[in-house]
Amino acid sequence: MILWEQWWVWMSGAVLLATLEVLAPGYIFLGFALGAFALGLLLLVHIPLGGIATTILVFAVLSLIAYLLMRRVFGLKTGSVKIWDRDIND
Repeated sequence: MILWEQWWVWMSGAVLLATLEVLAPGYIFLGFALGAFALGLLLLVHIPLGGIATTILVFAVLSLIAYLLMRRVFGLKTGSVKIWDRDIND
């Protein structure tokens, strides 16, 4: 079996990307980590994805979906701009 078709490779990548997210916070790598984790789960239950191009495409789509969901959950809410009415030194 080819390496990119192994579920544990994608799970290991998810752990590596989640670790990078801890080192560089800001939800940069977390979407990719969740996409790799979801792809690892798909491969674990033996869902055939085809070649490497299809696998990378599924990874990209899953990462985009994870990023958009995180943006909706953790993003800045509309109307939540803080307006200061006095100086901090007062």
